[in-house]
Amino acid sequence: MGKCPGCGSWETLIEEVDERGGKAVVGKGAKGRSASAVATSLSDVDLSTGLRIHTKIAEVDRVLGGGLMAGSIVLVGGDPGMGKSTLMLQVCASVPSALYVTGEESLQQIRQRADRLGIDVSGITVAAETNIEAIVTLMTTMKPSLVVIDSVQTMTTEHLESSAGSVAQVRECTALVTRVAKSTSTPVIVIGHVTKDGMIAGPKVLEHMVDTVLQFEGDGMYSYRVLRAIKNRYGSTNEIGVFDMTSEGLVQVTNPSEVLLSNHRAGESGTSIVAVMEGSRPLLVEVQALVSPTGYAVPQRVATGFDGRRLQMILAVLEKRGGVSLRQSDVFVNIAGGISIQDPAVDIGVAVALVSSAMDIPLGSGIVLMGEIGLTGEVRRIAFAEQRVQEAVRLGLTSVVVPHGVVDSISTGARHYLRPVERVSDVLQAVLAS
Repeated sequence: MGKCPGCGSWETLIEEVDERGGKAVVGKGAKGRSASAVATSLSDVDLSTGLRIHTKIAEVDRVLGGGLMAGSIVLVGGDPGMGKSTLMLQVCASVPSALYVTGEESLQQIRQRADRLGIDVSGITVAAETNIEAIVTLMTTMKPSLVVIDSVQTMTTEHLESSAGSVAQVRECTALVTRVAKSTSTPVIVIGHVTKDGMIAGPKVLEHMVDTVLQFEGDGMYSYRVLRAIKNRYGSTNEIGVFDMTSEGLVQVTNPSEVLLSNHRAGESGTSIVAVMEGSRPLLVEVQALVSPTGYAVPQRVATGFDGRRLQMILAVLEKRGGVSLRQSDVFVNIAGGISIQDPAVDIGVAVALVSSAMDIPLGSGIVLMGEIGLTGEVRRIAFAEQRVQEAVRLGLTSVVVPHGVVDSISTGARHYLRPVERVSDVLQAVLAS
């Protein structure tokens, strides 16, 4: 039955198989035996089986929280063409032994990709298989250091008759792999397709079943890719890994700030440099803004890589507290480099770039900004100010605009670079003075 008779929706019925073959008995197992469980004192738990496996790819280890945890399930999602399969093949080459299972490509295609990447394939075993029971048998007999399944939407189990990629198949296949991974302490990386909205396809319960969810982000027009942790039971969800997609595979970008500012041109209005934090890593990004007279009854407000609702708030604060009226202008804001920024410290950079474009006044050279804007027009203090300032100084920026409240938290040797401010009006007078 394809249509639910209750709600009228299509493809919403989920197949459930009752393997017990009879009525459940409280306190009894599937075969009528008394159900029992084994409990262990926490002090007797052996930690030697829960060590991390380092992938030798620093950007991947950073996002995972220090490496792959034994017995963990990692779900990797991303748009087609982002480089998920390429990165996973490079990860397989960095561990002692790996099993790469593909349900979408032939073995010849994987070998051609490996040759193009120039990686050592001696420790990689490949299998073109979609039956999850056969894959589990390979896992238990080979006992590899890592298992990669590409992708979970192509896997099927013998216990269900629905087609591959259905909600029931995806859920049951993932549950079976999870049980085997936990019992054998084998880390498993599962690649998942995404929907048009960028969310991982399949039931939401799939993300609850796994230990870590990684999202591979990037703009198809840029060669840079960002690996971001959405969920991580063994580490922070604020870390990111930056890669550059080249003909030789994904190359780590160890200094993202220099890359993101490589095309920045000083002396142009509508741009500013902001110090933001992504996990424990400080980044310097370029904020671009364009303000022009509107040709519509309702002005446009467009933000790329920045929260559109926060842009509306900054525009209201500029008009109410800064004396800058932009209600009759179209406003466009872009975070250069194709990345998305969630750090509120970017507020002050967006405000300065907007006013700079509206007044056509460029910022002085060597200026970097950081600070959150409050509704009353104050510049609020931010976290990790010391790391941000050090990153700006390392890249040769000599004037750092910071909230007045963070001055005491910055080392004495770097304070001569600081320009503390308290309100938005102070910022505009300090950096846009002609």
